[in-house]
Amino acid sequence: MKQHTNPTLGELIGQIREHRATFIVWMILRILVIGIAVRSAHTHQWERFFTCILTLILFLAPSFVQKKLRIKLPTALEITVLIFIFCAEVLGEIACFYIKYPLWDTMLHTVNGFLFAAFGFCLVDLLNENHSVKFHLSPSFLALVAFCFSMTIGIFWEFFEYAMDHLFALDMQKDTILTAFQSVTLDETRQNNPVAVQNITRTVIETADGTKYVISGYLDIGLTDTLKDLFVNFIGAAVFSLLGRIYVRQRGKNSIAAAFIPVVAVSEAQPAADTENRGNL
Repeated sequence: MKQHTNPTLGELIGQIREHRATFIVWMILRILVIGIAVRSAHTHQWERFFTCILTLILFLAPSFVQKKLRIKLPTALEITVLIFIFCAEVLGEIACFYIKYPLWDTMLHTVNGFLFAAFGFCLVDLLNENHSVKFHLSPSFLALVAFCFSMTIGIFWEFFEYAMDHLFALDMQKDTILTAFQSVTLDETRQNNPVAVQNITRTVIETADGTKYVISGYLDIGLTDTLKDLFVNFIGAAVFSLLGRIYVRQRGKNSIAAAFIPVVAVSEAQPAADTENRGNL
């Protein structure tokens, strides 16, 4: 059995030099998060404090994935993952960017679709490149698997948001103000005819205790936000899947695609001659 030893100081320095850009970004973001965590603890803002702790843990995810799956994340992809975590947890939740900038959530869900397609692609490509596994998919099918993997993660995330909102009275599925909608519920004939309500200028919500909320339009509870998130996830997944297909068919020749494609560690990869002889759909 191969004995695993802890890396020496020289090896650590060598790894830092090899991944200098990633290390610099990681350190800057880590220092910022630690600073926010200290300030949050000092002001007794414990929800923000634990969000910072979660962020610091998530920063370790790229290294954990590389070690466990024996893959190498390109610098561009690894930096993108770190910045994505910071933007989602610190800027989105703590700095309230989700509320201040309506497109912030849309942007992150698009990137989320892209990133999970990358990892889905890598998981299958790892099997494609392994000598001991009798497994082979064409470039087009690899792209399809990556796309489906990303969309599945996106759907499960929307399930999670729905569960959090209904079980813990949160508002992860952000509401949308609409000025028009169609509903068969308003059809007095009960013939399943959609009744169009147009140019809504005001909605009044009154609770049992007499509290009133006045909204400039119709308040859509989560549906529009969920479908928008899934749609932009679809766009991100589709873009990466296309890049992944190009990468497999022209492995080593497309630097743009290679910058975002996790690769199998050298010891696990097939010889280059084998990877060039791939079937095409």
